[in-house]
Amino acid sequence: MLNDIRIALIHYPVLGKDGKIVSSAVTNLDVHDIARTARSYGIRKYYIVTNLPAQQEVVKAVLNYWVEGDGREYNISRTEALKLVELKSYIEDVLDAIKQDTGKEPLLFFTSARKRPNSISYKEGAEIIRRTERPALILFGTSWGMPQEVADMSHYILEPVRQKSDYNHLSVRAAVAIIIDRLIGEEV
Repeated sequence: MLNDIRIALIHYPVLGKDGKIVSSAVTNLDVHDIARTARSYGIRKYYIVTNLPAQQEVVKAVLNYWVEGDGREYNISRTEALKLVELKSYIEDVLDAIKQDTGKEPLLFFTSARKRPNSISYKEGAEIIRRTERPALILFGTSWGMPQEVADMSHYILEPVRQKSDYNHLSVRAAVAIIIDRLIGEEV
């Protein structure tokens, strides 16, 4: 169902360089650029998930300026995209919000730069999204990726964007755009 796809950028729980669970920092560019990609592809909602109050304030300041403040006079297109953003503290809060909004549990799609067992192709993911009557939620990790516990709670694990490259470290903004296009682009 292409009219109810949602995405979430996860800043907690994510993995640090040492493999331990950490909270990562929100970047202004991720807020703006992923919102613009989401709006361009008709994504219903873009959730930013961070459990740190200081990081939540960063997101609130960006949204306040562009959605409620002077930014909406400066660039209405940016305002339109940023209206899709919703701040949540935990993944469970996102799941609760979607269930409250739709009455349905979302199908969760886990993304990773690393090949994982039982991963599906983008073609398979696109078919699943088109067939389902449930909202689809695509999870994107920051830092060194999301922990196994998030993969375990997901219904599907998507293959990496680049599987055969000797360098596999795209920015999350680029990965989001590529994955969304592969799943719901005009030629799929």
